[in-house]
Amino acid sequence: MRIDELTGRIIGAAIEVHRNLGPGLLESTYEECLAARLEGDGLRVERQIRLPLEYLDRRLERAYRMDMRVEGCVVVEVKAVAALAPVHFSQLLTYLKLSGCTVGLLINFNVPVLKRGIRRVVLDYMPEPHAEDAEKRRER
Repeated sequence: MRIDELTGRIIGAAIEVHRNLGPGLLESTYEECLAARLEGDGLRVERQIRLPLEYLDRRLERAYRMDMRVEGCVVVEVKAVAALAPVHFSQLLTYLKLSGCTVGLLINFNVPVLKRGIRRVVLDYMPEPHAEDAEKRRER
């Protein structure tokens, strides 16, 4: 499955969760409901993944904990805050770097319309070529 299609499915599931629950709940509630929805769609979801960090020649096993990784390639960071802050974007970028993933979704469920609470963050991401593009390159 292409990354764009996968992130679209994740966003669709998040919108459905938000429509059913509305704003004002705990992050952990949204995370659990979103994971259940994605798993119900047949997607592989890992939750609360520990990300170790190397510092001063020491491996710190409990340095970070990502909320969710879907299909092993998209990091999902769930928030329920008044407004996303720059630190939330920095946190997601750190998770992308440490996990080796290139695409992440920062989803703030504490908004009236979820579309306003979703941010896609990309780290060194190159869009996958379409079949037509690959065919054109072969012709040259």
